[in-house]
Amino acid sequence: MFQKLLIANRGEIACRVARAARALGIRTVAVYSDADANALHVEACDESVRLGPAPARESYLDGAKVIEAARSTGAQAIHPGYGFLSEQADFAQACADAGLVFVGPPPSAMRALKDKSQARAVMRDAGVPVVPGSAGHVGDEEAAKLAAASVGYPLLVKAAAGGGGIGMQVAKDEAELLKALRACADRARASFGKDAVYLERYFPLPRHVEVQLFGDGKTTLAVGARECSIQRRHQKVLEEAPATAFELPGIRHELRDRLLEAGVRAARAVGYANAGTAEFLLVGDEFFFIELNARLQVEHPVTELTCGLDLVQWQLRVAAGEPLTLTSSDLQPKGCAIEVRVNAEDPVRFFPSPGTITKFVPPVPSDGKLHDGIRVDAGYRTGDVVTPHYDSLLAKLIAYGETRTQAIERLSGAIANFHVEGVKTNLPLHARILASPAFARGELDTHFLERL
Repeated sequence: MFQKLLIANRGEIACRVARAARALGIRTVAVYSDADANALHVEACDESVRLGPAPARESYLDGAKVIEAARSTGAQAIHPGYGFLSEQADFAQACADAGLVFVGPPPSAMRALKDKSQARAVMRDAGVPVVPGSAGHVGDEEAAKLAAASVGYPLLVKAAAGGGGIGMQVAKDEAELLKALRACADRARASFGKDAVYLERYFPLPRHVEVQLFGDGKTTLAVGARECSIQRRHQKVLEEAPATAFELPGIRHELRDRLLEAGVRAARAVGYANAGTAEFLLVGDEFFFIELNARLQVEHPVTELTCGLDLVQWQLRVAAGEPLTLTSSDLQPKGCAIEVRVNAEDPVRFFPSPGTITKFVPPVPSDGKLHDGIRVDAGYRTGDVVTPHYDSLLAKLIAYGETRTQAIERLSGAIANFHVEGVKTNLPLHARILASPAFARGELDTHFLERL
């Protein structure tokens, strides 16, 4: 096992990784920007290294600085968390070239998945159902028109690189298609440095489900399915496990088993190892591959609580060369877990809400442990400053129950007892979701919030 690990991230995920490393006896190194000099994740680690000014490109996104920080402190491995450098194959390769272990998938798998349009072709060849769409990138307006005529409207124009709902827009006709092409290409160029886009069929009311995958390079397992249908602007708001879609009356478990199998097939198609997530759209009794995220997901705690394992510890074990000793029989989900993301944002207009947190009192200690069915993974505390430089995620609030009803009741109570002042949060939105009769019935789709 590693003696020392550098955590190339910030906020709650850096604190989360630090806890897992500590449990394995691994010393940790935090990195920070000038804006995060006194941040909670810095305090959570054994030592720390300054990367640079607040802007991410001058600090957390500077791979050379991160690698130098690891080498100067004697760290043997780097855990990227999610976001920032987590899905950059060139960074993973640079780690290997520097004699450091990248805690994640091999660079070859990351390259195969980086361009989502090309990944679709790989999955199609592997027998994984994909959303009908263009054969590849649509390089100009004429190519887009021809592809649209073949696929049919409505369409979703998507950036070939990146994720998080960035560079995605719906087109209901040719006029909207041409506008969306320009808008998505511009957004993708600004966010990812690549303006390539492609087209997919747009399903008006699908569910969004995903398969947690884990492998050691020889064995690949599906660690259950999650429901991620409640979204805003293509970004997840609430997640739960097991996927509600497969727990409703009349739904065949055979459909769930086919989805899990497709997820494993997707991972094997690109030689995937470590933790990853295959995402699918569920339309009736059909499902379609969207993408395979080459990293740990924000919503991984709901899988941990229902399957009884620590995914980050397993990430570290596998990266250190230990074989995966889990089997499918070890991973039968029990109970229900639901997670909400507590963001510093206006709960009505959804604009970011930067500022100083004058009060931050979660319903239970924010130590990542389960307390009376509630777990809090936080990256902030009273007195911390939420800056506009980074994502607005303050904490993740997760509830576990023997039944879904119990999980909902516990989460509702925890939201009512989560007190944050100084910045606005989306906690009122989560309370409204949980109070909805449609949510209680499990009647979810990606446009749930529009009807709330």
